[in-house]
Amino acid sequence: MQQTASALLLLILSCLLPCSATAHFGMIIPAQNTVSPDNRTVSLTLSFSHPFEEIGMPLEKPAAFYVVKDDKKTDLLNSLEKTSLMDHLAWQLEYPVKRPGVYHFVMEPHPYWEPTEDSFIIHYTKVIIPAFGADDGWDSATGTPVEIIPLLRPFGNYTGNTFVGRVQQHGKAMANTAVEVEFYNQQQQYSAASDYHITQLVHTDSNGIFTFTCTNPGWWGFAALSTAEYLLKNPEGQEKSVELGAVLWIFMDPPQQNRTSLMREIPKPGNLPPRL
Repeated sequence: MQQTASALLLLILSCLLPCSATAHFGMIIPAQNTVSPDNRTVSLTLSFSHPFEEIGMPLEKPAAFYVVKDDKKTDLLNSLEKTSLMDHLAWQLEYPVKRPGVYHFVMEPHPYWEPTEDSFIIHYTKVIIPAFGADDGWDSATGTPVEIIPLLRPFGNYTGNTFVGRVQQHGKAMANTAVEVEFYNQQQQYSAASDYHITQLVHTDSNGIFTFTCTNPGWWGFAALSTAEYLLKNPEGQEKSVELGAVLWIFMDPPQQNRTSLMREIPKPGNLPPRL
């Protein structure tokens, strides 16, 4: 009886406390966002987390992990190695790039049971990396059940650019679909003005298109959410709904000022303007 009362009290207190954002994101984060002749290997880390708060969840070895280039799919699942990120199980890969092209890395995880949401989560996660100056095929579909197709080139962007994407399911536009947006707040360099600011939220229009302006340099994640038409059984054997997420990660670069240009702007001692 006492245990029941204590549990009930904890439940009441949890309802009275402010709720923090709980957006989940599948993540594929490369060590570099483009491939150059000086660095021909892409280091990728796969994880599952709340990226702004840097709160991790364990990621089982994915059900599928592959790369698509020029409509050719290459399986990379057996090349993954265990690692740890945000104190939880994650996966990593060193991928040697041999030819110019635009590489779409895609992860399909096993269903993740989230008891606080009373549902399963499956996030089809993608990141797009160009190599050796190639610029074709970045807006191609990879064939996942739900997917974000970028309409703004997903690389070579400055902070402050507005990302444009189209959400589709089995190739058809998904109208009025919620898209959660989070910044990967590495080393907690920023703090949120409120809980509402942790996860930004937009909706697609009638054509499945959404826009969002990225205000900080770094990695931004977009998760278009829908509910699957099927159910899965939870650990207690009860049938539960499944959240499907189409996730895309893009990188925003900070503007860089030419050092010689900066030096020209600094007046020499003999050319200082007169004092008023």
